[in-house]
Amino acid sequence: MGRVFLVVMDSVGIGGAPDADKYFNGEISDFGSNTVLHIAQYMQKRGHALQVPQLNSLGLGSAVYHSVGIAHPDLPVSSNANWAVGRESSKGKDTPSGHWEIAGLPVTWDWHYFKDKTNSFPKEIIKSISEIANVNGVLGNKHASGTKIIDEFGQSHVETSMPICYTSADSVFQIAAHETTFGLSRLYDLCERLAPSLHSLNIGRIIARPFLGSENEGWIRTKNRKDYAMLPPSSVLFDWVKAAGRKTYSIGKIGDIFSMRNIDSNVTGTDRELMRQLEEHAHFAEDGSLTFANFVEFDSLFGHRRDPLGYARALEWFDSALSSFIKKLLHDDLLIITADHGNDPTWSGTDHTREQVPILLKGKVDLIQSEIELKEVASLASSHLGVAIQKS
Repeated sequence: MGRVFLVVMDSVGIGGAPDADKYFNGEISDFGSNTVLHIAQYMQKRGHALQVPQLNSLGLGSAVYHSVGIAHPDLPVSSNANWAVGRESSKGKDTPSGHWEIAGLPVTWDWHYFKDKTNSFPKEIIKSISEIANVNGVLGNKHASGTKIIDEFGQSHVETSMPICYTSADSVFQIAAHETTFGLSRLYDLCERLAPSLHSLNIGRIIARPFLGSENEGWIRTKNRKDYAMLPPSSVLFDWVKAAGRKTYSIGKIGDIFSMRNIDSNVTGTDRELMRQLEEHAHFAEDGSLTFANFVEFDSLFGHRRDPLGYARALEWFDSALSSFIKKLLHDDLLIITADHGNDPTWSGTDHTREQVPILLKGKVDLIQSEIELKEVASLASSHLGVAIQKS
């Protein structure tokens, strides 16, 4: 019985979606954004090729060309690869919407966003935080970069214990706190108790952002981030697989995004640690199982920070590591590689970009080579596993 390995390259978009002109980074719309192509062009201008031969053999270059009709020598077209261009129908360009649609559930409602750049949060939310954490208020209360706001308020936080609260263009509420002076368990407890009231407002995620360090040594975020996401309101791929009595495994932030519903196990870590875990899952994942993985550092370390060189190097590392993983797959396994949105590091602003995404397939599957809705990824996976799609 075959297995499915569903891998999300977080933010690896391949060209503006048809409605990209309706989504913005500041005053600039996302029309014309293209994460992969612009990285390749950036590297070419500096006299270096973007070297992703494994991804190209799976159809990355073909998908880019089909998406925007622009050829690039480092993204060649492959005539015999199984690929598609995924088009998201969900509203927004955020993490839950992209992942839920990949799992078969398009988001047809509007998320709530904190639109004010400063004094972003209602007094009721600040009051709740103060009462739960037994503090005199919060720091931040604005749109901000997660690293910059810690630099700005880290010392005040250590001195007052007031948590650092911030948001972005996504439907998200983030709370940063020092792991030792504030306490990691205290931060988790605050986020967990706050989450239901924020979810009731259609805020997609509350994120605990722990950090360490001091004013003299500098501040550094740790790997103990934890997301408290809304539960998908209807059944998704994990639910379908479990209903058939199969095993489900998640790697990276997938467990948080789906609130561990019908997930048997979850592992977290850096992308390099997660790649080792993915290879381990190729060894022990049961027949007929689903392994769903997310590699987030393309997005978190390079896309939001608008670092095209770092993004390129991350793609090249992933490509090389992917070759090793593919060798461990069994003959009846299906590998699906896709993305949840774009985050063009050459674009204006620091937020995600509304893009189409690649869908790259390795295993027994009919040749696609066309455009499909992103929700069809779940159908491909369920069909390979022989499990029924549940409607609820």
